[in-house]
Order: sequence, then C-alpha cells, then structure tokens
Amino acid sequence: MSTLQETRPSERLIVPDVQEGFWTRFQRRESSLAWLFLAPGLLILILFIAYPFAYGIYISLTDAFVGFAERNFIWLENYRRLLDDPIFQKTVRNTFVYGVGTVPFKLALGLGLALVLNQTFRFSRLYRAFLLLPWIVPTAISSLAFLMLFNGVMSPISWVLEDWGIVSGSINFLGDPINAIVSLCVANIWRGVPFFGISILAGLQAVPDDLNEAAALDGANAWQRFMAVTWPVIRNITLIATLFSIIWTFADFQLVYVLTKGGPANSTHIFGTYSYQTLGYTDIGTAAAISLYMFPMLAVLAVILLRYVRRDD
Repeated sequence: MSTLQETRPSERLIVPDVQEGFWTRFQRRESSLAWLFLAPGLLILILFIAYPFAYGIYISLTDAFVGFAERNFIWLENYRRLLDDPIFQKTVRNTFVYGVGTVPFKLALGLGLALVLNQTFRFSRLYRAFLLLPWIVPTAISSLAFLMLFNGVMSPISWVLEDWGIVSGSINFLGDPINAIVSLCVANIWRGVPFFGISILAGLQAVPDDLNEAAALDGANAWQRFMAVTWPVIRNITLIATLFSIIWTFADFQLVYVLTKGGPANSTHIFGTYSYQTLGYTDIGTAAAISLYMFPMLAVLAVILLRYVRRDD
C-alpha cells in the first residue's frame, strides 16, 4: 500500500494575491511606456508648433495691428479681402509656378543622382558626401552666392554667355519679372536636389542585388528592372520626400527674400514674403491669414499621399 497521501483540496497551499504598485503596472503596459517616452517630444511639438499655429489662426480672425491692444473678431473678413487683392492673386500664381517649376526637376535630378551614386566606383563615397553640400550650407549663405551669380552688372553667367556670343549684353536676371522667377526656381532646384538624392539613395540601398541579377538573366532591360524591382522598393520613400519638398517649397522664405524680396514690383512674391511684407505694415491679422491660406491645400495633399503610402504598405 502506498505511503503517500493525497492532499485534500482544503489542504492545498493558497498563495495570496499580491497587490502590484502603480509603477509596476505602468511598466508592464507597453502603450503606457511608449507614451512616457513620447511625452518630451510631444511637449516640444505643443510648445513650438501647435501653440503658435493655433495662435496664428486666432490672430487671422481678428483685426489685430501692431501697437493696438484692442482686437475685434472679424472672423473670415481677412481671408475674403485677400481674394480681392491683386498682389495676393499674383502671389498665389507665383507660389504654384514656383512649386511646379521646381519640385518635378528636383525629383528627376535627385533620382538620377541617386541611381548613379548607388553604383560602386572609385571615390563613390566622396561624391555622396559632396551631394550633401548644397543641402547643408545655410540658405542665407547660398542665397548670397546666387545673388552674386545673378547680378545684373557683374554676373559671371552673363560674362560667359557674352563671351560665347550667345547674348550681346548683361542679362537682367532679377530685374525682369520672368527672369526673376526663373532664377528663383534655378536656385531652389540647386538647393533641393540633395534632399531627394540622399533620401532615394537610402531606399536604393535596400534593393536586393539578387533580384536585379535574376531579372537581368530573364532578359529584362534596365528600364524594366527599374520598374519591376527598384521602383516598388523606393516608391514610398520617394512619395514622402516629394511631400516634404512641396511643403518646404510653398513655405520658402529666405531664398526669395534675399534674392528679390518679392520684386520687381511685387512680381515674385510667394506666401512667405508677402506675409512678411504685410507684417511690415503692422497688419498682423492679414499677415497671419496669408500664411494660413496654403494650409488647407497642403493638408489635403498630405492626407492623400499618406493614405496611399499606408495602403501600399
């Protein structure tokens, strides 16, 4: 007969529940810990982005002027008056011309440079570092360099073209309305190409070499390999880079202000420079309204692109 006795249910060891502290429960919840780490960044965003943005909306709905403490709500009157302002109408056209005349070229040139620099050749890493130079140089400094290049009297570009017999005199780069907007686009393209190049180059590094080799063995040419193998990998990063470039181009200020200050005769104003000029007239409400006019369009564009990227993922 066995000497072991079965333990009765009433005699089993019962471990009492231990009450966990708040911090222990907090640490076990991943979502809570994630919010804890995000809190400093969110606080910075609220202080330096969300609050100024909300305050800008508030100011744009008032008749605020510098030096006058009294502010009255006029709701959308500032926005309505801008629609009848011929300079603002020209500003809207210039901003779209500035965006359409730069972003596609920055994308195309950046993509081309990324494809070239993705190859392995002598000094390829050095060339990749040089690609960053236009991007890391402060905008004010690069704008001053372009100011000398586009000088109406002593422009090196005019000297070269005149020496080659292409032009018969100095080109008025910044004094003619059409030449001025073209010059601004050229300067913006030079500055913005590296952002596309580096962003797309980072995506190209993730393209598996064996897929390209397999496609080549199957008889695919370079264009077919790019569309079937490379483009699906870099598509999303290219769309995100394009979105950021559109936002930065529409919100540009330094480059345009240093080169033309919106001139000649208000012909090259974009939202940033015209808002700054209006602020100089102490009309804070209208200046805020000008700055915020492009927000709805950019917000819709951002939502469309981000939804496309998320759906594609």
